[in-house]
Amino acid sequence: MPQISNHAPYSANPIVHALPAARTLAELRGRDLLTLTQLTKPCVLELFALATRLKRDRVERGDYARRLLDNRTIILIFEKASLRTRITFETGAGLLGARAIYMDHSQQRLGVRESIKDYGKNLERWLDAIVARVYSQAAIEELAEHAAVPVINALSDRFHPCQGLADLLTVYERRDLETQSRKDEVGEGFAIGGEQPRIAYVGDGNNVCHSLMHAAVMLGCHITVITPKNYGPEAGVVAECEGLAKTNGGSIEVTTKLAAVERHHAVYTDVWVSMGQADEEGKRLKVFADYQIDGDLMSKASSGLPASWGGAKFMHCLPARRGVEVTDDVIDAPTSIVYDQAENRMHAQNALMAAILAK
Repeated sequence: MPQISNHAPYSANPIVHALPAARTLAELRGRDLLTLTQLTKPCVLELFALATRLKRDRVERGDYARRLLDNRTIILIFEKASLRTRITFETGAGLLGARAIYMDHSQQRLGVRESIKDYGKNLERWLDAIVARVYSQAAIEELAEHAAVPVINALSDRFHPCQGLADLLTVYERRDLETQSRKDEVGEGFAIGGEQPRIAYVGDGNNVCHSLMHAAVMLGCHITVITPKNYGPEAGVVAECEGLAKTNGGSIEVTTKLAAVERHHAVYTDVWVSMGQADEEGKRLKVFADYQIDGDLMSKASSGLPASWGGAKFMHCLPARRGVEVTDDVIDAPTSIVYDQAENRMHAQNALMAAILAK
């Protein structure tokens, strides 16, 4: 049984599933992306193939992608501070030929000065897309409901879909050599030593965890979520993932037992205290103390893996609190792929924007 989290009960807004999940990149044109359940495995694999080409061609051909979104304008609405999300969206939009406008909403939440409906109705008259990094999933869903242009969730209290895409893109790049040689073929799945990737998430069952779960089971991977009691992922999201797993051949386990980390290709963690949780910091640091990722835990995760994989990889969405949820020797080890994840935020998002705003 999954450990129930201390989050408020989750219920999906009908706006999220007003359309069937996109089966191809072509079906993403003009759509919102509020959570990864709006995509399907074939669509995500197409997205990864496009992201891989854009990433390669940026180095080999310079301005290859610039014509894709010429004369498009995208607004970045940020209620929360950011390094990776802001820079990757601003830089990525420019590489695609679009203009990005940054709007700092850290001092005033959406819906305070004027209704979210009116806000969206204004923005749709001037812009081609809205990228929003907000405190509340309800706020971004309301914005998408009323704005006629696509809305992309750049983080909310429930989900972080762009991070989930970047995370699995980073795993996708590390498939076995046979699959790597066909990495741009649409429809290619994952394989590491002849088996699907196994990912262990250790820490808080938060928004990053939710989107990682969605992405992993949708792509046929196994994910083990290990959290302290009462800090697990939301039960409704676990149920969604169980359904996705049945459809796509993935699997999910939710537990409080650290021993479950054994034999996983990657170990993922996030900060224990997120923005807006400062009043809980003392309590959280005590509750999560045993869930720190250190060398011993990584060795346990590597047990039983094929030697060709080179040991369990360490993943983190960043920013990290070194010495808290992860030790320096782990995050700085050759098996750490945290900076690859950070780079892939831009490439995954570029593919997403190119698909949604295709001319």
